Amino acid sequence: MKKRYYFKTTAMLTVMFMMLLSSCLKDSRYVDFPNAGNVANMPNSGLNYFGADAVLADTTQFGVDYATANPNPAVTITLAVDPTIVASYVAAHPAIQYQQLPTADYKLSTTTVNIPAGAQYQIVTLVVNRAALDPTVSYMLPVKIASTSAGIISANSSIHYFHIIGNDFAGTYLHDYTRVPAAGNFVGGSATFFPDNPNQFEVMGGYFTGTIRYVVTFQKTGSGASATYSNFTIALNPDDVANIVTPAGITVVQQPIIQGYVAGTQYTYSQVVHGLLSFNWTTTTRNITDFYYKP
Repeated sequence: MKKRYYFKTTAMLTVMFMMLLSSCLKDSRYVDFPNAGNVANMPNSGLNYFGADAVLADTTQFGVDYATANPNPAVTITLAVDPTIVASYVAAHPAIQYQQLPTADYKLSTTTVNIPAGAQYQIVTLVVNRAALDPTVSYMLPVKIASTSAGIISANSSIHYFHIIGNDFAGTYLHDYTRVPAAGNFVGGSATFFPDNPNQFEVMGGYFTGTIRYVVTFQKTGSGASATYSNFTIALNPDDVANIVTPAGITVVQQPIIQGYVAGTQYTYSQVVHGLLSFNWTTTTRNITDFYYKP
């Protein structure tokens, strides 16, 4: 289970791309562009960045880049949405049955990316009408580099697998954090539930400067407004325990529980998001409670 990072503003993207472009010619983890030639690519794309392509906001920005060791001429890079990639991905990864995102529910700011001479990238905006989508269905929008007027197309960084996992509880919540003894407590913060699959999500807690995630699973019965939810389980993300909790010398005395949860109960959506999501766990010296809720 990996963290997901999203860069939504042009200013943040500019900083990130400048850092990436200044380092990629020196770092052995990246393509050796002087020897490989000039490469049209989309940074942080491809299967290695699949998790980062989860669409959790209506507007997402991404970069289209022409990587070169030398000053480049004007370059035109053409993007395309390729539905065949959805079928190929699902065939290789059948755990989640993605459907093609309907054409009426998304818009790319452009599919013809013109990079001026001497520049290296341009920003493209993807807008998704998430409100029009069925929240129980998983969607994918594969955006690829279809052609470039100069150089070659990257083999590993030329497809964005933008996707929405059908999970009823994904999205943004208000967040209250309480630690006893008190330190860093807050009310009315913001937290995002990231879906791992249709029946599991993760969310960051407030303890240890907000670096430890809860993993919550549930069972859904029925559909639509009459759907109910039961069989909830909760745990600390095992990667966070191994990489953060244990090295910090923190001993977990009580594993996380969902306060007030009654096993066997069928909860409505409203009951879950307006009162059930209160998580509590303890260490040898701390009692931690994170409460997530919708307005």
